[in-house]
Amino acid sequence: MVHFFNILGIWLGAYFTLAIFSFLYKDNPFYKVAEQIFVGLSAGYWFIYTIYSILIPNLFNPLKADFGANWIKLVPAVLGVMMLLRLLPKGNWISRYPIAFSIGTTSGLAFMKFVKSDVIKQLTATMINPFAAGNWIDVIGQILLVVGTITGVIYFYFSKKHEGAFGTTAKIGIYFLMVSFGAAFGYTAMARISLLIGRLQFLLGDWLGIIPH
Repeated sequence: MVHFFNILGIWLGAYFTLAIFSFLYKDNPFYKVAEQIFVGLSAGYWFIYTIYSILIPNLFNPLKADFGANWIKLVPAVLGVMMLLRLLPKGNWISRYPIAFSIGTTSGLAFMKFVKSDVIKQLTATMINPFAAGNWIDVIGQILLVVGTITGVIYFYFSKKHEGAFGTTAKIGIYFLMVSFGAAFGYTAMARISLLIGRLQFLLGDWLGIIPH
């Protein structure tokens, strides 16, 4: 029985993989069915995950164990219920308050994290002696980091016309920005290619058995 379900899972995985790949030709019913099943399974999975991994351990169990010490957890619970009122035609205005609260707090926390992880660390990385590195590769890398940061910031300084030495420095910043964007795009493309290779290995190995596992 276990072997049967393993084979069934492999065939289903192959079918849905090919159904998704069929969109490369054109939109078709096979792709639409696979897409809707994927969305439905994802929604159901995250619904169950939210109940058993978030609500029960972080809300119900603490309130059940010691309500007096954990009553503050009722506040996010009430906000969550208010957010669900968006599904009701006459009560959707109530959901604006928890949504606004959630967006505001999330923006504030994300801003603080961005300042610490990007701004402060980036400034700290440029406030170093590049020639204190152990080898010439590290020295060149640190010099490029300092020059790229300074010229990139100058490019976004629009209070002065970009001409002369200032314009040349801003143009150098453009080159650094383009290299940075190109590297980010290349990393994203590499991740997608890695996913494609994984699917091809599944089809040719687990499903067809043409290549070894």
